[in-house]
Amino acid sequence: MLRVLIVDDSVFIRTVLSDLLKRAPEIEVIGTACNGVEALPMIAELKPDVVTLDVQMPQMDGIETLRQIKHLSYRPKILVLSTLTSRDAELTYKALRLGADDFMLKPRNISKMRGIENELTAKVKQLISIPEPQKCAPNTDIPAETIILIGASAGGPPMLDQIFSNMKGHQNAAFVITQHMPEGFTAALAERLNRICPMPVKETESGDILNNGNVYLSKGGYHTVISRHVDELGRQGGQITLTKSAPVHAVRPAVDITFSSAAKVFGKNCFSVILSGMGNDAGEGALAIKNAGGNNIAVREEDCLVYGMARSAIKRDCIDRVIPLNRIHREIMKHIAKKE
Repeated sequence: MLRVLIVDDSVFIRTVLSDLLKRAPEIEVIGTACNGVEALPMIAELKPDVVTLDVQMPQMDGIETLRQIKHLSYRPKILVLSTLTSRDAELTYKALRLGADDFMLKPRNISKMRGIENELTAKVKQLISIPEPQKCAPNTDIPAETIILIGASAGGPPMLDQIFSNMKGHQNAAFVITQHMPEGFTAALAERLNRICPMPVKETESGDILNNGNVYLSKGGYHTVISRHVDELGRQGGQITLTKSAPVHAVRPAVDITFSSAAKVFGKNCFSVILSGMGNDAGEGALAIKNAGGNNIAVREEDCLVYGMARSAIKRDCIDRVIPLNRIHREIMKHIAKKE
């Protein structure tokens, strides 16, 4: 049994989180607290496996609670729960830098809280199961000839955890992830993935050169556009430009923008993976990759929270294979090995 302590100043949120977690047969909620003052002695006494921690609370907020947990002889895994505000985005990133293990976004409308059940239970279970990675040194000066593109929306972050925590060592490709997420929170997601992935992970910036063995996460609020780049040695590769152009499919970053621009630069050396997500984003981009001679795979429907994005590509007949989530990392590494 995974033992969970819930820390949140809202009685309603504590009740809902407790109800949702109790539905999972392998999870036991061992207590609740309204702030860090209440939580710290409970952590020391009850020794939970996981603590869900609100960021903004009276008396002792999530940030100060994390600072104090460092002084305890026992340290649980910490899952920070954040609301969709710019202030919470900054605090969430700070929380991860202070030692929180992962984060999750709470809906703006608290009446929709019960809709996070699958993601919440997946996050709690993964916090216990993901091992510490063996970090490898990237070849930072070698332009990638192969690009691995990943698109995701709702339900995507736990999938990214599973894929990148299972990657092995240095890979002779550059990875670009486009995950629909509010502006400000992609920095925290990059921080999180950087901890569990053997390769370095960073949020995209304009001017980034796509080099082997590096993972780039599309910055929230901007489209990540990939253009051709030739370095001083004449080596050709890709470069990232961020743009605030109009949203596509009502989102920014849009997977279609990143996939389609990458297809023009990398052609047959594009390999895309479409994960869980609602809406039609990714279909046009996957078709562009297919038309350029590249390959696309999608995760199977039963592994997804929502299957809209993958279905939009399947309807265009541009998906080469549909793969279970637990095999995605192997498919990626197999594809890279074929290109070497």
